[in-house]
Amino acid sequence: MLHSNLMRGALLAASLMLPALPLAADIVVSDAYARVSRPNAPTGAAFMTIRNTGDTNDRLLSVASEVAKRVELHTHIDQGDGIMKMSRIEGGIPVPAGATHKLARGGDHVMLMGLTQPLEQGQEISFVLTFEEAGDVVITLPVDNERQPDHGMLGHGQMMLEKTN
Repeated sequence: MLHSNLMRGALLAASLMLPALPLAADIVVSDAYARVSRPNAPTGAAFMTIRNTGDTNDRLLSVASEVAKRVELHTHIDQGDGIMKMSRIEGGIPVPAGATHKLARGGDHVMLMGLTQPLEQGQEISFVLTFEEAGDVVITLPVDNERQPDHGMLGHGQMMLEKTN
């Protein structure tokens, strides 16, 4: 609990003290939200679209949040015969210059393990996305437990972006 409170305080202080700055590698995050599969679930997930509008390749290395004890980048791998296995992504997610990478249900996503609080509809939560080139980016996104997988209108779930280093 102490670790969670320290992390929450550090994220809040960072988001309040630093002005919004343009990102070095022109990273744009949109259509983001988090959810749990059922009330009081011990895990949750976050989804978003990451676009690199710059001329420099980048890579999402890791994600952190005070809402979970562990936050990892995950994907689903087809094991054959209709069996999908969730697996941790080692080495991060590449976001080449001029490309878009969608973190979506059934594919790459941010996995929240050991939730430190319930993820309630409409709540806003903070994440720190660490990119190889752009550095740490603080985002705030909504919890949308009612959202359907095919609901992906651009502009919905936009969030605040800040360059933090």
